[in-house]
Amino acid sequence: MNSVFSKKTSLPYTLGFIFLASVATFFVTTHFSNKEANKILELKQTSDACVSKIERLEGYPFVKPLLFVDDICEGDGLATIKQDVTTIIENYKAYKGVTTASVYLKEYERNEWMAVNEDEKYEPGSLFKVPILIAYLKMNEEAPGVLDKKLLFNQNFNIDKIVAFKSKNIQIGTTYTIRELLRYMIEYSDNNATALLNNNLKSDVLLKLFKDLDLKLPNISAKQYFFTVRQYSLFMRAIYNASYLNIDNSEYAAELLSKCNFNDGIRKGVPASVKIAHKFGESGTPSEKQLHETAIVYLKDKAYLLTVMTKGKDNVALSNLIGEISGVVYKELNN
Repeated sequence: MNSVFSKKTSLPYTLGFIFLASVATFFVTTHFSNKEANKILELKQTSDACVSKIERLEGYPFVKPLLFVDDICEGDGLATIKQDVTTIIENYKAYKGVTTASVYLKEYERNEWMAVNEDEKYEPGSLFKVPILIAYLKMNEEAPGVLDKKLLFNQNFNIDKIVAFKSKNIQIGTTYTIRELLRYMIEYSDNNATALLNNNLKSDVLLKLFKDLDLKLPNISAKQYFFTVRQYSLFMRAIYNASYLNIDNSEYAAELLSKCNFNDGIRKGVPASVKIAHKFGESGTPSEKQLHETAIVYLKDKAYLLTVMTKGKDNVALSNLIGEISGVVYKELNN
């Protein structure tokens, strides 16, 4: 009897339960889940927008070597550093005669990046010596023995530059191998060594480097060329990734950059025990100086790339700004 009653009454109860459950679900979904639904939608849109951008090397019939992989969006893990760096720059602009400054940071452990004032353009000055270095090493890959070629330095070049940070120079009447000239160009930032190298550089190799990195082709004879901080960083990234030169030449380039004797910028913010591969450059005019530096900082078992470009009235303030930014970045990433 009980089982028969149960079968007769279960259907109405079941239908009623389904109706009430549907109403409740509609009510909860409509009134309580809109925020959650919007969050999910925003996350999906963010995920769709922040896809990885992949750059490959063109010009080969069967392969496309990988150059760079980047998220289009800046890394959330670097947000605090970006805020601190922005505050430092604004303080220097307000009180120390800095006109503007830009920063690019690439953190390799999580493959995150961030940039401050990344659209500002700068004259690279001696930073242009890094692409010259890469071009010569590429020439040596294509024709082994290039670095052993000897060049005579028989007269000073007419270099229209006011140099604030001076170091060792090549000597008139002396013959140098290209390898030795590269060392003077990078380690001591010698402009005569650079000019002598430029006179023997295959311009098509340099132009191909810019084309391969998707940069505006430079006018070799022009006095000015401009980079944003992120654009310039591509040269250092190519060296660290060994994605443009072979591994041996990439290692050679980084080792040479590790001997750069400029200690008034990024080095001031990093302990002497920490290895860095770096290059500085100065440019601008007497009324508005420019001082820049780029460095791969080898922090423990990981590394990061930091490029800082600055404009202002005083090189001392600019170098201090670079050092202070370096110190904040190192402290945050070291922790």
